[in-house]
Amino acid sequence: MSKHHYDLIAIGAGGGGLSVAERAAAHGAHCAVVEAGRLGGTCVNVGCVPKKVMWFGAQIAHAVADAHDYGFDLSLRGFDWATLKHKRDAYVKGINDWYRTYLADSDVTVLAGRGRFVDAHSIEIEGRIYTAEHIVIASGGEPVWPDVPGAELGISSNGFFELESLPGRVAVVGAGYIAVELAGMLRALGAEVALYLRGERLLRRFDHMLREHLTEALLDEGIDIFTHTQVAEVRRADDGRLNLYCGQGRESAGFNAVLWAIGRRPAVAGLNLESIGVLLEDSGHVQVDDFQNTNVPGVYAIGDVTGQMELTPVAIAAGRRLADRLFGGQPDRHLNYENIPTVVFSHPPIGTVGLSEDEAREKHGDAVKIYQASFTPMYHAVTGRKVKTAVKLITVGAKEKVVGAHVIGHGADEMLQGFAVAIRMGATKRDLDDTVAIHPTSAEELVTLR
Repeated sequence: MSKHHYDLIAIGAGGGGLSVAERAAAHGAHCAVVEAGRLGGTCVNVGCVPKKVMWFGAQIAHAVADAHDYGFDLSLRGFDWATLKHKRDAYVKGINDWYRTYLADSDVTVLAGRGRFVDAHSIEIEGRIYTAEHIVIASGGEPVWPDVPGAELGISSNGFFELESLPGRVAVVGAGYIAVELAGMLRALGAEVALYLRGERLLRRFDHMLREHLTEALLDEGIDIFTHTQVAEVRRADDGRLNLYCGQGRESAGFNAVLWAIGRRPAVAGLNLESIGVLLEDSGHVQVDDFQNTNVPGVYAIGDVTGQMELTPVAIAAGRRLADRLFGGQPDRHLNYENIPTVVFSHPPIGTVGLSEDEAREKHGDAVKIYQASFTPMYHAVTGRKVKTAVKLITVGAKEKVVGAHVIGHGADEMLQGFAVAIRMGATKRDLDDTVAIHPTSAEELVTLR
C-alpha cells in the first residue's frame, strides 16, 4: 500500500470540509478532501441549493395565483415538474464542476472514495493509506428512516429530489423545518398534502409566534395537519398507491408518495472512530470543544456531524476559523455559536435569530420585554389570499438589549441578515427606534414597534 502525506485531510466535501481545506491551503498547507459522492455535500446536492430552486418555483405558483388580483389576465396551462427538475439538476451539476476546478486552483487534492481511520493520523481509502498531522471529520448527516413495516415504500428528503414527476397526493411525516418546507413546496406546485406530526406542534424549537402563524398559513393553503399521530406501518394497495396505518386503528389511504422527514443523524458509520477512541454524544454526534477539537489530539470535527447548529454557513464558518487557528497564526480563533441567524423556507418563510421568548424568560426571567405585531403585508392588500406577516423582538434589561428577533411572512428570508448583524453587535430597542424606517416595507415594522 502506498502512502501519501498531507498537512490536513478533511473527510467530507461539504461546506465544512471544503472550507477548512481551502482556507488551510490559502495559509500554505498541503491539503486534501475525501469524498465518495458529489462535491458540495448535502447542501449543494440534496439540501439548501436544490430546495431553494424548488421554493422559487412554488413562489411563482403563488404569484400566478395572485396575478388576477393585480389585473393580469393569465391562462395557466399547467406546471411541468420535469422542466424544473432538469434546470435545477443542471444548476447543481454546474456547482459540482465549479468546485472541482476551484479546488484544483487552490491546490487542494480530491481523494475519491470512503475514508476510514487507521490511527489518529492515518486514513485508508480503497486500500491506500493517507496520513496527515491534522484530520477533520466533516462527514455531515443523513436522513433518519423510521423502524416501521413498509418504511422502504416511502422516500426521504434525498428522494424528494429524485422525483421525476409531481405526486398527486403526498403524506409528509415530520414536524421540523424539512417537513414544513417540502410540504409547502409540494402544495404550492399542485399536490394534495397531509402533514403527520408525532407531537402537537410544528417547529418545536422555534418561538411560539412563528409556530402558530405557520400552522395557520399551512392550514389556509389546504394542507391537512394531523397531530399526535404515529405512523405504524405503510402498505401498498392493489391500485399501487400507499396507505398509512397509525395508532388507534386509524388509516389514511390513497397516497402517491410518503415522505419521511423525521430528522437527521450524523454520518459516522464506517469511519472507524471507535478504533481511535473518538468520543460521541448519546445522539451519535462527535463530541467537540469550543475549538472543534475532539478528545483525540490532531482530530477535529465540524458541521452537521457535531450537531452544532446544523446549517451550511455554520460549517463553513467553523471550518475557516479552524484553519486560521491551525495554520494562520490565530491560536484563539473559533466560532461563537450564539446569535446565529437562520431561515426556514416555508410558505410563508421564517427568519429568526437569537433567543425565543421561552428561552429568554427561562434565562432572564422578569427582565424580558416583548414587542410584536401581526399584520397583512402590502403585497396582500389587493389579493384574495391574505397571508399575514408577524414580527417579534425580545429584549432584556433596563436598556432593552435585543436578544431575539423573529419574522414570518413575505420577505422574511431576506430581511433578517442585517438585523442579525445589529443583534450580534449588541443593539438595543432604542437603536432600532432611532433607525429611520424604509417605507413601505414589512421590514420597517421591526424599527417602529411600540
